[in-house]
Amino acid sequence: MTARILVVDDIPANVKLLEARLMAEYFEVLTAEDGSSALSLVERTPVDLILLDVMMPGIDGFEVCTRLKSNPRTAHIPVVMVTALDQPADRVRGLKAGADDFLTKPVNDMQLMARVKSLVRFKTLTDELRLRAETARAIGVDGYLLPDGELKDPGLVLLVDPRANSQDRIARALKDIADVVSISDPQAALFEAAEKPYELIVVSSGLEDYDPLRLCSQLRSLERTRFIPMLVVAEQGEEDLVLRALELGVNDYLVRPLDPNELIARCTTQIRRKRYNDQLRQSLTKSVELAVTDALTGLNNRRYLDTHLETLVERSQRRGRPLSVLIADIDHFKRINDTYGHEGGDDILRDFARRVRGAVRGADLACRFGGEEFVVAMPDTTPDIAAQVAERLRLAVAGHTFRVAATGADVSVTTSVGISSLEGEGDSAAALLRRADKALYDAKHGGRNRVVLRAA
Repeated sequence: MTARILVVDDIPANVKLLEARLMAEYFEVLTAEDGSSALSLVERTPVDLILLDVMMPGIDGFEVCTRLKSNPRTAHIPVVMVTALDQPADRVRGLKAGADDFLTKPVNDMQLMARVKSLVRFKTLTDELRLRAETARAIGVDGYLLPDGELKDPGLVLLVDPRANSQDRIARALKDIADVVSISDPQAALFEAAEKPYELIVVSSGLEDYDPLRLCSQLRSLERTRFIPMLVVAEQGEEDLVLRALELGVNDYLVRPLDPNELIARCTTQIRRKRYNDQLRQSLTKSVELAVTDALTGLNNRRYLDTHLETLVERSQRRGRPLSVLIADIDHFKRINDTYGHEGGDDILRDFARRVRGAVRGADLACRFGGEEFVVAMPDTTPDIAAQVAERLRLAVAGHTFRVAATGADVSVTTSVGISSLEGEGDSAAALLRRADKALYDAKHGGRNRVVLRAA
């Protein structure tokens, strides 16, 4: 695992110690001697995690964390406060400022590294979502990057704890921020978690006759529970369990006796983060679908093809694999529109798209190129195989009539298809499409209802 870690501390010896520990694990390390320098640095340089001292001259760590979390450009960066302060009130203050964890000096090496690796792993997930969002923005979609706002509605928390008195204490502590469902049986909890939209799962280490880490592992491996945050409640002396839990993907932990304020702060952070990532996924999915899907046919549109075909060409060239493209055009489509109107033409286009999907293979990318033209990109496909796919499409179109819904008329339709294939390192997506278009031109002028393969 590689990541860029920023260490912020005004004592050089502390900086050197943390730097040595992190570099031994092959992290890239940046340093800052005070809060102002740290804030300036993260504005200029991408950072994956910040280890932040609290007691510093000028701007203290609490204020630095507050500023980082209130800035949309830096709010997603995990912050771990590393300080000599060890009172529960200090931890709660740091967590309320937005810190992801609060470690007390001297820090145990294994605990520090497990926490760093865990937070970097979760940041990687968020970064992937944010990167896709930026891609969507680049193709003209806005409004999907949502801020990590306040917790306005109660969360839904699943508590897995065999002790009734512990269940009651935790539920009472969280009553103002969450509705808590308590379950004693870990296997029943696994099914429960998959059935309802839980925003946090709290797992006690004291499960009877069941390994709590096995439950955490099962929750992480199931598709329906994979992205639900988990918090482990451990007993004093269970450091090894905590370290292993973080390695398995548990988001956070607490050690008994529980401080109610710290429990509330940590649970609030996890619920808020879950909502942020859920909103990002949902709105990103909807936005990208709208941006890259043709509304009439449901196929990908030209905007998506232009972006993705470049990627396919680059990958095929890098791997030395074939790539073919076909362009299919509905013959005499203007005549269809003139006879049956644009609604009738739309019926034909929708049915044509359905037949395209049925004729091509699962790995092929089918797009509506514009008007009555459709493009299929076929990775790992030689010209001969591409010609077979094109012929299958031609027969699927010509073999059965098309129905115009408004009139009930059955219309005979044919298609002409042009094919081209990638030709060496100097080739490009644009050249590939040009050759396929020329082959389509030859098919049209050669009598239509035919497939033509175009050489360079």
